[in-house]
Amino acid sequence: MATEEVDPRFADLDAWSLATAMEAMWEGQLAAVAAIGHALPAITAATEAAKAALGDHGRLVYVGAGTSGRVAVQDGAELTPTFAWPKERVRFVVAGGDSAFVTSIEGAEDDIDDAIAQINAVRLTAHDVVIAVAASGTTPFTVAALQQAGSCGAVTVGVANNPGTALLASAKFPILIETGRELIAGSTRMKAGTAQKVVLNLISSGIMLRLGRVYRGMMVNMQPTNAKLKRRAEAMVAQIADCDPSHAARSLEQAEGDVKTAVLLALGVDRADAETILKDGDGNLRRVFAELARDRDSDRNSDRDSHPDRHPKAPAARKQGGAVKS
Repeated sequence: MATEEVDPRFADLDAWSLATAMEAMWEGQLAAVAAIGHALPAITAATEAAKAALGDHGRLVYVGAGTSGRVAVQDGAELTPTFAWPKERVRFVVAGGDSAFVTSIEGAEDDIDDAIAQINAVRLTAHDVVIAVAASGTTPFTVAALQQAGSCGAVTVGVANNPGTALLASAKFPILIETGRELIAGSTRMKAGTAQKVVLNLISSGIMLRLGRVYRGMMVNMQPTNAKLKRRAEAMVAQIADCDPSHAARSLEQAEGDVKTAVLLALGVDRADAETILKDGDGNLRRVFAELARDRDSDRNSDRDSHPDRHPKAPAARKQGGAVKS
């Protein structure tokens, strides 16, 4: 496997000047990210399938061992603070259990029985999405876990850095990132790990985009749990609703920190109606604004038909970036 082989170009890496070695390692990181480009169609297909499966109750389940497992945990752990993804809807199946998050557990990656037991404990359904990551593509724990997940009917995604491997063959949506030989043979925390992190970022962020948890490049599902995030939430409300900061702050307080509800309150919608509108629009602000615009146009047309000599008053112009834009 390429990820385990010594690269002749770097056989004397330890004898180079530190500045030269640093440049070589940096270039390796750039090459790892560039290798992802060829896999974008596969990454997109996996993301679309994940979004379709998750619905209102499906879970994201990350699987891995060693470095790959810790990279997976890092991605999944960020979903709640960034997108308010419910904690109960993200699970981790890691070789060696929770203690392996910070400590290497010897022999854990070979424990097939533990992999199957952890997957069975999750009680997967067809709405769950299992993302398994292994640089080699052959890690027994990870392969067994993904195969068991597939037998439970879950959507399975496999991310590996070597072609023709068992993990890719076991996944409904295989994603190959050929990062090649590492500068330090077998140290997949470097090129392979970097590529894995980027791929997982793309998948999870893409899912959240499609689920309406992002609007105009902003994390509108974010929960303002500290002073910095509260200021960020207020700024989002002010920008989307095109209102002054003090009005945004009051609206956010009335909405108990929910940015989307606060936006509608800032636009003059009462609390009950705002919650109903968001529920009907699956919490997707772009969809909500499009529907409100259609309702407004329908009302204008109805008014024009009832009073043919009356010209409806044009709505007040809003500044660039205002909420009425869909």
